[in-house]
Amino acid sequence: MMKPHTFISAFLLTSAALFISGCDKNEVGDVSLGVFTTKDIKLDFLTDPVVTGVTCHVASIEADLDFSDPSDSSISCRQTGEITAAMIAQIDKSKSGDVVFKKSKSIFFKNMKVRRIYDAANQTLMYVSYSTKETSGSYKHSLSTVPLWGTQAYQAAVQPAGQQ
Repeated sequence: MMKPHTFISAFLLTSAALFISGCDKNEVGDVSLGVFTTKDIKLDFLTDPVVTGVTCHVASIEADLDFSDPSDSSISCRQTGEITAAMIAQIDKSKSGDVVFKKSKSIFFKNMKVRRIYDAANQTLMYVSYSTKETSGSYKHSLSTVPLWGTQAYQAAVQPAGQQ
């Protein structure tokens, strides 16, 4: 049998988690999955902290009364402002790139992260959203790309005259 103070502590913790989850300043949408479920699709926006001309929208499921949210997520990123060569010069150009967004999805160390990776050969920014915990035998992930074509950051290949 649960002791009264344990029940009250659990209730307060759950209430605080619900309150905090409802106060996400980046949330732009909330889609209910039905009357008989506590799961919703939350839609958040993310402005890249370095490449400020890129905005990503991330959709993920949140289960208000569960200890862990599902790992599924979807991401879509677009150019929404200026992208300059100076911005691209500041980013991590390694194959693993930079984490630009992180959101807890569980009290058991599961996170959803968004990582920016630069594809220099194609002059494209890649944004991958992924779960840090294996679910059903796989790590859930989603990818979106933002080409630099048409931006100030695009570096056209210059060939010497007479070469094709």
